[in-house]
Amino acid sequence: MTETATGTATGTYLIRGAAILGGDAEDLLIRDGIIAERGIGLSAEGATVIEASGLVALPGMVDIHTHLREPGREDAETVETGTRAAALGGYTAVHAMANSNPVADTAGVVEQVHSLGRAAGWVDVRPVGAVTVGLAGEQLAELGAMADSRAQVRVFSDDGICVHDPVLMRRALEYVKAFDGVVAQHAQEPRLTAGAQMNEGTVSAVLGLAGWPAVAEESIIARDVLLAQHVGSRLHVCHVSTAGSVEIVRWAKERGINVTAEVTPHHLLLTDELVRSYDPVYKVNPPLRTDADVQALRAGLADGTIDVVGTDHAPHPSEHKECEWAQAAMGMTGLETALSVVQETMIETGLMTWADFARVTSTVPAAIGRVADQGRPLEAGEPANVILVDPAARWTVDPHKMATMGRNSPFAGKELPGAVVATFFKGHPTVLDGKLNTPYRYAAEPAGAGSN
Repeated sequence: MTETATGTATGTYLIRGAAILGGDAEDLLIRDGIIAERGIGLSAEGATVIEASGLVALPGMVDIHTHLREPGREDAETVETGTRAAALGGYTAVHAMANSNPVADTAGVVEQVHSLGRAAGWVDVRPVGAVTVGLAGEQLAELGAMADSRAQVRVFSDDGICVHDPVLMRRALEYVKAFDGVVAQHAQEPRLTAGAQMNEGTVSAVLGLAGWPAVAEESIIARDVLLAQHVGSRLHVCHVSTAGSVEIVRWAKERGINVTAEVTPHHLLLTDELVRSYDPVYKVNPPLRTDADVQALRAGLADGTIDVVGTDHAPHPSEHKECEWAQAAMGMTGLETALSVVQETMIETGLMTWADFARVTSTVPAAIGRVADQGRPLEAGEPANVILVDPAARWTVDPHKMATMGRNSPFAGKELPGAVVATFFKGHPTVLDGKLNTPYRYAAEPAGAGSN
């Protein structure tokens, strides 16, 4: 591939012979940020031609759960570095969680994050607003003001901390109905997990580490789906990790409750057996569970009980991970490995197709976040948020070569399948030949204008 464009979506690109959603090979003509044509044997004078035989064309991925850390935690990640990682991972939109410093609990902070995303230009950054002031779980944050801001927030979460007060959770669910928002719950009963270090089970008993019982997650999900039913509002469950949680979500959906759920790539692959190493890279919230849980999560994602894959990308400074287990921070990076892990666990196992992959990594997360121009079909007239993937590629994870500032990848040294070859964001190639190209540049907005 070659690239001569200047960083705006004014170029013309002809993607030739890509397998659309893993199906038949067709051409895609991208012009001025839009898919102008889709067909066989397309041509366009002056277009930059991208030979894509053997590659799969997919809609740009949308992460419903990303920690970009900025403002205030720039020692761990910035919007610039995090969105570079996202583009390389095949994402064209990410939802930035609220646990920054200051917390994204006001219109001012979410607008700052939104502006930083536009200035970076690698992906669409959608701020997630906090449910409660300062994530303290005592008073509702400025939900309406954040929804009406230039950031147009539609997802609200205290992620990292559970909204454990049922009255406050009910009020949040009632409030967001006014603007079609959704509350994304971090399901963790704090009184059942005080001092917990890993999954409660055989391994925790052998290691002598305080256990994190599955019921701490499942009890909150059970409560909240009933609250969502009572209120008639949208609920999203973050990072489901147990077989019991899958069953509760399935039960709720069978009864028509408006609940969606996500699973992380690491919970689809890794188990608590890895904690025997005492390597803090495997310390995460919720914790790695058993193989039985992993299999239930895969089955739940395959049958649609679990709606989406969310990375829960959580970078930390090295000193917060390169220490004793008990003192280590919880969290793993994930933006640059998500596609490969899902390919290994879901596609190569025959549980899902590439069309299914597009549904759980793009179409449905965009719908949950109400991001209208993302997750769209690869058809003429649609926004050109497109990625090209080489499913036959194999690569070994080296955290030191990643764009994210976080080095805390649990897949370090592991060979993974699949590689993102190109990412088109609003018709502009942010990634070509598997490497960062140039960012998309937004036109200047007049004062007081809304975001797109």
